[in-house]
Amino acid sequence: MSSKKVVTVAVLVAVLTWSTVMTVLGQVAAAAALLPSLGLLVQQIVQALTAPDGPRPATDPPIGDGGQEETRR
Repeated sequence: MSSKKVVTVAVLVAVLTWSTVMTVLGQVAAAAALLPSLGLLVQQIVQALTAPDGPRPATDPPIGDGGQEETRR
């Protein structure tokens, strides 16, 4: 596992642990307010862990040419 993935998993564990501690200490409202952020965090981490290593290929055309080559006459 790459170091990027190890850091990603460590962040997930830390955030989920912090949320659990807040709930146990009676800060349910604070934990509930963080649920949307936690959902996004989990989604991004799963995407990072399942993505292949290396740079992402550019599949979209460059901005400005509209996806079509200009024809010059």
